Amino acid sequence: MPLIALTGGIASGKSTIARRLAEHGAVIVDADQIVREVQRAGSPVLERIATEFGADVIRADGELDRAALGALVFGHPDRLAALNGIVHPAVREESARRFAEAFAADPAAVVVYDVPLLVEARVDDPWELIVVAHAPAELRRKRLVELRGMTGEEAAARIGSQVPDDRRLAVADVVIDTSGTIAHTHAQTDALAASLAGIPREEPR
Repeated sequence: MPLIALTGGIASGKSTIARRLAEHGAVIVDADQIVREVQRAGSPVLERIATEFGADVIRADGELDRAALGALVFGHPDRLAALNGIVHPAVREESARRFAEAFAADPAAVVVYDVPLLVEARVDDPWELIVVAHAPAELRRKRLVELRGMTGEEAAARIGSQVPDDRRLAVADVVIDTSGTIAHTHAQTDALAASLAGIPREEPR
């Protein structure tokens, strides 16, 4: 059964869609969770990050100081590219392992990869379907301010650091409009879930 990529900009409602798909029985593989795990204390990835960016990005407890690392790479494309060159291969390997594990456990599974950086890092992978959660940037900025406590400037900077909406929409097979109510988002997601049974999984994976 299908291997689906789910992506969207920050505060686009992507997690709401993922949770709803999980309620329909989909297996959700969370890219952000994998990133945290491959960067855990003592991991080869974290050691490479420390070598590249300095010991100050490691907290006293041995874990990654995400704020310190973010300050070094945010707004510096060359530094961000160096970080991605360390992290992305490890995330790709672990996600592939989880996909295979899910299909081995249930060949009929619907596996959804919840991945913010699809366009940046994984758009050319052989997904059966790419689903994009979409809401206008101004609405997403408002959500970041009201729901996550950011300032307007911080929210705008976070949105501006990601690829433009039109690049995500250009690769979408399905767009879920998340600018309305949660019920509206759920209804679209329910319709997507109902359609997934008819999508075969490509081989080999």
